[in-house]
Amino acid sequence: MITKRIIPCLDVKDGRVVKGVNFSGLSDVASPVELAKAYSLAGADELVFYDITASSEQRRLFTDILRQTARQVFIPLTVGGGIQSLEDFDRVLHCGADKVSVNSGALKRPSLISEAAKKYGSQCVVLSVDIKLLDGTYYVYAKGGREYTGLEALSWIRQGVAAGAGEVVVNSIDTDGVKRGFDLELLSLVSSQVDVPVIASGGAGHIQDFLKLFRTLPKVDAGLAASIFHFGEVAIPDLKQAMAKNGIPVRL
Repeated sequence: MITKRIIPCLDVKDGRVVKGVNFSGLSDVASPVELAKAYSLAGADELVFYDITASSEQRRLFTDILRQTARQVFIPLTVGGGIQSLEDFDRVLHCGADKVSVNSGALKRPSLISEAAKKYGSQCVVLSVDIKLLDGTYYVYAKGGREYTGLEALSWIRQGVAAGAGEVVVNSIDTDGVKRGFDLELLSLVSSQVDVPVIASGGAGHIQDFLKLFRTLPKVDAGLAASIFHFGEVAIPDLKQAMAKNGIPVRL
């Protein structure tokens, strides 16, 4: 049985890790280099590094801090933020990334997904989708949740996977930072419609939230969180021990 992954997320702004609620109200947390090293040593399965304002500020992802961060980790590293072209893929991969996350850039030019999958392989292309529920329908937002696109989320995810995305990160804007559990309804819909790994993001507040996620939705492959790890509310070794005790396959 495939083990479930625990993935800390570093939301980086101006070279520092930040965290907010519902994608807003950002506050400073720590150095991404220090946190990356700590998570790698703590047993995280993977790490995600997002330059969260690269797209909205219409600039390239900062590479200096990324290089420093990549040197500290010996687990798979996914990097996103301002990825607009194959040149951007090349740049972050050469900085030490194992996988590249596309979001706003793919919304602007959907062919980027298929071009990247053809050149680097689907396993390298992660489709990250920021989603909010409006009037009973899930919609996609761009530029770090700042821009409404009018795109229905499930159809966009199906399109991205069909184009070659090898993994999907489902970012629930509604549950982000609220710490009341993952958006199980949204995740159930997504995982029922795609045959690639689905990563749940947004809403984790306690160990029980991860247990409920994997028990309720066994097709979800990973749980991603930020502030509960950053502020020591949940320790990764404790979380993994709890998963193992509850019969959830996990790498200890």
